[in-house]
Formats: sequence, structure tokens, C-alpha cells
Amino acid sequence: MEAVLWIVLAIALAIAEAFTATFLVIFFAAGALAAGGAAALGAPLLVQAIVFALVSGLSVGAIRPIIMRHQQSAAESGDTAFGIEAIEGSQAMVLEEVTADHGLVKIDGELWTARSFDGAETYAPGDRVRVIKVKGATAIVWRDDHPNL
Repeated sequence: MEAVLWIVLAIALAIAEAFTATFLVIFFAAGALAAGGAAALGAPLLVQAIVFALVSGLSVGAIRPIIMRHQQSAAESGDTAFGIEAIEGSQAMVLEEVTADHGLVKIDGELWTARSFDGAETYAPGDRVRVIKVKGATAIVWRDDHPNL
């Protein structure tokens, strides 16, 4: 019976993790699952609690730092940026007028739809802009104050 309670607790914690963005609760679910295994093998309640605490603590201490390191952006971790992250901050050439609603720019030889970062700004074809952010397949751009970077 105790094994079933531990497994139910593990499932409840795993479901709770789905509603958080911390990657913390899932390690307690792993601890509960391990304690359920100990209970299924006939371990007393004190041993089950120790297994729960050990597995939860070791999971948090060993696995969470790895997960958190992989969640960092390249700028935060010091790695080389790639993909969308590499495009942010790069220069672009305006091909079709860029406004708050529409536009087209060329970034490193690729055509991107673009929008003005400040809805009041518009950029004419031939202007150089800097990519501030990428939202989906749209580059959010701003005038390039440093054209030689």
C-alpha cells in the first residue's frame, strides 16, 4: 500500500512540474518514485523516507546544475551564439520599407520579414538597421547607430 502512495505522490509531483518552469519539483517526483520502489521491496517507512530524501537531494544537486547550464543563452554562458540567437544584434539592409506593420530586410544574405522596434520609426530601402530581437520569423529592427560593427 505504501508503494502505491509513493507512486501517486510521484505522479502528482510530475504533473505539478508541468505547471512550473523551475525544473525542481521533478526531482522530488524521482525521489518519490525511488521511495515507492523501496516500499515495494518491503523497506520500512524510515528507509523509504531516507531513500526519498537521498534521491531527491542527489538529483537536485547533480542534475539540476546541468539542466540550468543548458538553459542559458550563449551570451550568458560565453559560448558562440548560433541560430536565431546569432542573428540578434547583427546588421541588416532594408530591402522594402520597414514600418510597425511590415517590411523586408536582408540579414547575412537571407531575406527576413521585419518590423520596426519603435512603431513610430520607418526605414527606407537601403538603410542599415540592427536586429534587436527575433520573434518567430520576423526580425525586430532599430536604426544602426554603429554601422561599422
